[in-house]
Amino acid sequence: MLNRRHIRIKVMQSLYAFKGHESDDLSKDEKFLMHSLDSMLDLYLSILALLTELHKKSKDYNEKLQKKLLGSDSDRNPNTKFQNNILLNIISNNKMLQEVISKRKLNFWDLDFEYVDILFKDIKNSKLYEDYISNPETDLKTDKKFIIDVYTEIIAPNDKLYDYFEDKKLTWVDDFPVVNTVLLKVLGKIKPTSPETKLLPDLYKDVDDKEFAKELFKKTILNNSKFEEEISKKTTNWDTERLASLDGLLLKMALCEFQKFPSIPHKVTINEYLEIAKEYSTPKSSLFINGILDKIVKEYQSKNLHPKAGRGLM
Repeated sequence: MLNRRHIRIKVMQSLYAFKGHESDDLSKDEKFLMHSLDSMLDLYLSILALLTELHKKSKDYNEKLQKKLLGSDSDRNPNTKFQNNILLNIISNNKMLQEVISKRKLNFWDLDFEYVDILFKDIKNSKLYEDYISNPETDLKTDKKFIIDVYTEIIAPNDKLYDYFEDKKLTWVDDFPVVNTVLLKVLGKIKPTSPETKLLPDLYKDVDDKEFAKELFKKTILNNSKFEEEISKKTTNWDTERLASLDGLLLKMALCEFQKFPSIPHKVTINEYLEIAKEYSTPKSSLFINGILDKIVKEYQSKNLHPKAGRGLM
């Protein structure tokens, strides 16, 4: 589920929140980092729980229409295409998924049902829904496209849902774009032959990725003064405020990878932090970071310092 960039972003956020010193016990802060990473899976699962509740809502809505004493012919015979959506049924009927959601207490939509009601109403009133129920096709491809379009155009951009997630868990605000990308990728890959194996991705690709998160966090903190001194020698003409900002932190993380992770190529490290800077820092940050890191790499290579070896961990 998480790639190395996601991990770097989480480490960056945890380092930014870190208030201790190099000599402090880091176990509490490391625990915060791992919990923050794990909470991304919680957000992913809570969104699948939301889709499950929207599916239930469609069933309840149709049943209420059919029970209306003075209902019209259309009420007595409601369109059940949303209710019968193949992808929604795969999600709702996946026992392993629903057990994990229940065990982690992430199906809170029955209590906060107003968000389900709002989203269901928005879906019902949309052009997407109108086109979907008038389309005679009923295969998985058609149903997947509808749910993915609904999620992309109606659910994910909903301001009230965004505020709800922010209130539920503060870190979810930053996780939302990443989780959205993962979710859409997972939904897009689901096939009728193997739906169960696709809905519950592993949080980490392998054990190395989990260790990478811990080590990058700890080693950046433990070598903070050393990295700070090295960076300051290369930034005599730059504003000190820039170094005290997120840019300085990203430089320290990059230095940590240069020196403490010999199997990660310089180019990979530089590209990753340039992309993170573009997304999280100022418009000029990537230019600043690229210039400093390029200068440091050239010095290392000329003096044969911190040589790289191996095929890399990416």
